[in-house]
Amino acid sequence: MGQKINPLGFRLGITQSHRSYWFAKPKKYSELFGGDRRIRNRIELYVREHIRNSSNYGGIARVEIQRKTDLIQVEIYTGFPALSIENRGRGIEQLKSDVQNVSNPVDRRLRLTLIEIAKPYEEPKILAEYIALQLESRVAFRRTMRKAIELAKKGNIEGIKIQIAGRLNGAEIARVEWAREGRVPLQTIRAQINYCYYAAQTIYGVLGIKVWIFKNEE
Repeated sequence: MGQKINPLGFRLGITQSHRSYWFAKPKKYSELFGGDRRIRNRIELYVREHIRNSSNYGGIARVEIQRKTDLIQVEIYTGFPALSIENRGRGIEQLKSDVQNVSNPVDRRLRLTLIEIAKPYEEPKILAEYIALQLESRVAFRRTMRKAIELAKKGNIEGIKIQIAGRLNGAEIARVEWAREGRVPLQTIRAQINYCYYAAQTIYGVLGIKVWIFKNEE
C-alpha cells in the first residue's frame, strides 16, 4: 500500500497510447530515444523563448513522434496554433529548422505539423501551463485553481483535480493544497484520465503543479 505510479503509464495500452512510434534494434534504441527527447526539449524551449514571451501563452498539449525509414514525422497538438504560425508562418519555419538541427543526422527528412485541439482546456498540460503563468504573475493560488476548474468544466469532463505544492503565496513553510470537482477515479484502469506535472518558476521558488482530468469510462 502507498506505492504510486504515473497515471499515464498505469493505463498504457488501455486508454493511453505511446507518444513515440518506431522500432529499432537494441543498439540503436538509446540513440533514437535520446533524439526524441532532444526534439521535445527543443520544442519546449521554442515555446518558452518565443511564444510565451511575445503572446504570454504556449498551449502545447503533447508532441507525438513517428520515425520511418527516411522520415521523422512530428505532430504538435496545440490549442492555439495561431501563436506558432504568426509572422506569416515564419514561426513554424524557424521551429522546423531548430528541430532539424537537433534531430538525428541520419534521418534526412523532417515533417512537422500542427494539430489544433478543439477544446484546449480539457488537456492537463495546457491547463497546468495556465496555472503556472498565473502563479508566476503572483496571483493567489486559490483564485487560480478556481478559475482553472471553471475553464475545464466548460468542456466535456466528469471530474478534475488540481494540486499545488511549494511555498504558496510566499509562505516560509512549504505545503500542499489541492482542489477537486467531480469524480476522479485514479484506481480505475478503464477510466480515461489525463495527467500532467508542471513546474512554475516563482520568485519564492519552484511550485509543483499536478493536474488530473477525468473524461469518462470505456
